[in-house]
Amino acid sequence: MAVGIFDSGLGGLTVLDAVSKRLPDQPFVYFGDNAHAPYGVRDADDVYNLTTSAVERMWDAGCDLVILACNTASAAALRRMQESWIPTDKRVLGVFVPLIEALTERSWGDNSPPREVAVKHVALFATPATVASRAFQRELAFRAIGVDVEAQACGGVVDAIEDGDMILAEALVRSHVDALKRKMPNPEAAILGCTHYPLMHETFQDALGADVTVYSQANLVAESLADYLERHPNMKGSGSESVFLTTGDARKVSDRATQFLRRRITFEAA
Repeated sequence: MAVGIFDSGLGGLTVLDAVSKRLPDQPFVYFGDNAHAPYGVRDADDVYNLTTSAVERMWDAGCDLVILACNTASAAALRRMQESWIPTDKRVLGVFVPLIEALTERSWGDNSPPREVAVKHVALFATPATVASRAFQRELAFRAIGVDVEAQACGGVVDAIEDGDMILAEALVRSHVDALKRKMPNPEAAILGCTHYPLMHETFQDALGADVTVYSQANLVAESLADYLERHPNMKGSGSESVFLTTGDARKVSDRATQFLRRRITFEAA
């Protein structure tokens, strides 16, 4: 039984890389909906329809547990999926949970009233769709009080990364950080709210300054998944071989993924 890792494009490979290192004896199926990327500029219904279609394909591939390694899908589609669509024998998890747990220093299952946390000023960098959903702010408000979140929609960054234009991606990141700082001059922490953004972690950190704690999701998701599989051993598989599926041009996606992870990745048509 494989665990599915879904993303609109290649950003979720940052999550796959981290979970593969953390769980070397667990097989994975990675699904990139490259033909429809990026999701961050689509409306909520479009994101929902594309996400449910991809998850069904991963269930067909033997993935009873699927991680939405796409913040836009997690923000715009997951709650609706969990309320009325996911069968009882399947699980679909998002990437916000480990991030909120790390920021608030409390477990997701802790249903005590919201309380004050150490960090008061948080910068959120995400796609336009994730920012518009306000999902991060909503989930944070359930658990913490007195936290000021300033969101910056980072248009163009995902496209530049997917195209392999890292010079443009760096310039865009610095521009978006400057725009954020005009609204919040002294953030204490920054959330990289898109799984593409860890590829630009050093640029975000340099632009924000060394005194800002930058949270990215890959390692947090890996630890959370390891804990989940310990608590739900029926979802575990065996083996170390991963399968890579894409709705895009398999050869082009394989070449770009190989550049990202610096090891040969071969995608096949979904």
